Amino acid sequence: MSQDHPAHILPLAAQDTDTANAPGNIPRRKLLQNGIALGTAAAAGMPFWASLALGAEETLMPFTDMETFIAPPVAPGAVHYLDTRGIDTFYTPNDDFYIVQHYNQPTIAAADYKLTVTGLVNKTIELNLAQLKARPKVEIDAGFECGGNRDTLFQGLIGNARWGGTSLKALLEEAGVQAEGIEVVFYGSDGGKETIRDVSVDQNFGRSMHILDAMNPDIMIAWEMNGQDLPLYHGAPVRLVVPGWYGVANVKWLNQIHVQDRRYMGRFMGRDYVTLSKRDIGGQERWEERSVTKIRLKSSIVRVTKSGNSHNVMGFVLNDGTPLRAVEVSIDGGAWQQAEIDPKSSKYSWKLFNYTWTGAAAGEHTLVSRVIDENGQIQATTEEMPEKPTRWENYAQFPRKVMIS
Repeated sequence: MSQDHPAHILPLAAQDTDTANAPGNIPRRKLLQNGIALGTAAAAGMPFWASLALGAEETLMPFTDMETFIAPPVAPGAVHYLDTRGIDTFYTPNDDFYIVQHYNQPTIAAADYKLTVTGLVNKTIELNLAQLKARPKVEIDAGFECGGNRDTLFQGLIGNARWGGTSLKALLEEAGVQAEGIEVVFYGSDGGKETIRDVSVDQNFGRSMHILDAMNPDIMIAWEMNGQDLPLYHGAPVRLVVPGWYGVANVKWLNQIHVQDRRYMGRFMGRDYVTLSKRDIGGQERWEERSVTKIRLKSSIVRVTKSGNSHNVMGFVLNDGTPLRAVEVSIDGGAWQQAEIDPKSSKYSWKLFNYTWTGAAAGEHTLVSRVIDENGQIQATTEEMPEKPTRWENYAQFPRKVMIS
C-alpha cells in the first residue's frame, strides 16, 4: 500500500546566505474564509505559520502589484483560482481548489460509472465504482498547479489536498502490461468537438505517460478529496492523481486506461500543453517542444502581515517531490535570508513557508523568494528562464511589491 511520507528537508545554517483589494491596511481577520478564530489558531492545531504572531490587531499589508485583483467565484464551466492572500489552511477547501476544464463537466451517476483497462495487457479489466472502492485504499497529500499558472493571476491556479483512492501501479500489474506496452493513456469522460485539418471530430480529454512513470507507486485512481467524495468540478466520481506533475496530467472524470506501443499524440499531449523553448542540445542551440509534465521548482510570496513591530512574509513552494534544502527571502535586493518551512509538509504537498521580517521601514518594498532543492537546483530568475513563447511552466522568481505603513 502506497502512503505519503514526509519530505526530507535539509536545513541550511540559520544565517544570511548569498547563495479585499482596497488600499491601506486590511485586517487579516476579514480575509480569512473559514471562520478561524485568530486567538485560538495555535490551540486548534493550525499549520505552523497560521499560528505565528497571531493577535487581534494583526493586519494584512497591501501588495501594490495587485490592488485591483479579484478572484472569480466557482461557476459551471468557468475557471476558478485562489486569491492566494487568503491561504489559511494546509488543505485547500474543496470549493476553493482551483478549477480548469477543457471541454464539458460531465455529471456521471455513481451507479453508471465504469473504468476499463485495455490495450496491450494480458487481461482487460472493467470495474464499477463499488468494485474500485473495494480495492486496497491509499491516501496521499498532493498539491499542484495548472501548467498555465502565472504572475498575472498572482499564482492563483494552485491547490493542496488529501487524496484517497487506489494504486494505479497495482491495477496495471493485475492487468499484466505486455512487453511492448510502453505508453499508458488516460481518457476522461469530458469531450467536445475539435477541428483538425478542416475536419470536425469528437474527442475526449486524454493524457499519457511512459510506463516507467505510470508505475510510480504514488500515482492513484482517486475517488476522495479531503475526506469527501470528489466534487463534480474535480472529476467525480473518479480521477487520476499524479503527484509532482502539473494539474493537466491529473485526468478528471477518468473512464479508460489504455496501454499501447507508441507515443500518444492527442491534443493535450501533442498540440496543447506543449512548451516551446530554446535548449542546448549537444552544443547546438535548438528550439524544442516538450509536453508539460513534472512541476518545475517554484516558490512565491503570497502574503505579508504586521503584528506589533514585526512582519510575517508567507508563501508556498511547489515542485516534483524532490526534497528541499531551503527557501529564502530577499528584501529590496538585500542578502538572502532563510525562511521556515511548515513541518507538516510532505513529499508532494505544497510547502508553506514563513519569514519573520523585523525593522521594516514605512514605504514600498520589493520582496522575492527562491527555493533550493537537495540537488542544489535554485529557482530561476526571470533572466535565467529559457526563451519560450508559450505560456506554460512559469516558474521564475516572482518579485512582490508591498506597502508598509
